[in-house]
Amino acid sequence: MGIRISRGIPPAVVEIHSTDQWSSHLESSKNSDKLMIVDFSASWCGPCQYMEPIVKDLSTKYRDVEFVKIDVDELSDVASEFEVDAMPTFVFFRKGKEVDRLIGANKGELKQRISKHRN
Repeated sequence: MGIRISRGIPPAVVEIHSTDQWSSHLESSKNSDKLMIVDFSASWCGPCQYMEPIVKDLSTKYRDVEFVKIDVDELSDVASEFEVDAMPTFVFFRKGKEVDRLIGANKGELKQRISKHRN
């Protein structure tokens, strides 16, 4: 038994680590019909840690939705730009524009909003 490596499948949750990477990612989302959900979180945040496996699970379930993770401590400028002051905050984008926002670790509400916005 060896390790099987899947090629060509993008990571379920894209982690952004620089403002340039974020700017480029947001710009490219303007040309896509895909719903993009940005999870603003922090490594020290208990509710964020609770939501992390849930978000990963949702990202594999909803392959037509792009999930992005931004650490507010690593990219505080981006968090400030979107006025994120509580974690986790989920910001929903379509064509590069914010269409919804969910603050807090609410699995049921997150699923509802994904269903609402993915079509």
